[in-house]
Amino acid sequence: MRRLRLATRGSKLALWQAEAVRDALLAAHPGLPEPEIVVVTTTGDVVRDRPLAQVGGKGVFTREIDRRLLDGEADIAVHSMKDVETELTPGTILPAMLPREDAREAFLSPVADSPASLPRGAVVGSSSIRRRAQLLAARPDLEIVLYRGNVDTRLAKLKASEVAATLLALAGLKRLGRAGEVTRVLSVEEMLPPAGQGAVGITCRADDTEAVALLAAIDHAPTHTAVAAERAVLARLDGSCRTPIAAHATLDGGRLALEAMVLSGDGTRAARGRREGPSTDAVALGDDLGRELAREAGPDLFGSREA
Repeated sequence: MRRLRLATRGSKLALWQAEAVRDALLAAHPGLPEPEIVVVTTTGDVVRDRPLAQVGGKGVFTREIDRRLLDGEADIAVHSMKDVETELTPGTILPAMLPREDAREAFLSPVADSPASLPRGAVVGSSSIRRRAQLLAARPDLEIVLYRGNVDTRLAKLKASEVAATLLALAGLKRLGRAGEVTRVLSVEEMLPPAGQGAVGITCRADDTEAVALLAAIDHAPTHTAVAAERAVLARLDGSCRTPIAAHATLDGGRLALEAMVLSGDGTRAARGRREGPSTDAVALGDDLGRELAREAGPDLFGSREA
């Protein structure tokens, strides 16, 4: 077996994910040479003073990494699934996902124990229009400001009182050993997470049969199924970083429960729905729910999208 080159971003969290993939491959394939980690600095990592929508969308984190695959500079690439666009980079496939971490959102604040208890007019830092829309739907008085950077940077800004609160993925905080700093873990009823949150995906070239086979052995089928349902909602709604869409699926035996919503950028309008059915119908359930939300929201809802 050849030594795989594993492409990843260079943040602490991205490196944690890359090392988790490396360790899973070594455990599944005794005798496999230890994969080489290739760090890629993306435009999204460099440009932090503008919303992702203005930089190139959430795919700005993944396309440049996948390009290393197509250019032959790497064999596999590791991504946070919430950053992966619904249409994969042409020439690549996604054969594996690691077991999912907790997909819920974490609320962090030195002045309040929940979004509901924030002072009137409080400043909340977030670069996510999905979080922004859901916060404003419940608290239209809040001021939401651009808040980008890695986990350490965002927590440092919070500690420096640049904002009264922020929201981060609980999964990332747990992986970095910083879950103890969370003020409150928000239920999915309070804040529906984005499709793919907490899941780590691995892509490779579609024609690299050896890499595909190696990755298939570490794929966590329940995670892959749940995320596929969530991404089917996005695909039907043409979801992007300009579209406030949330989707979350859970599995119980052979049954899948999926919840999703779409909002206007200012949170004043929202459509929310749910589907349940056999896990073998995951993609169909997601597509059907996406169709329902599109009908309920109407074409003009997206006219108020905000980058």
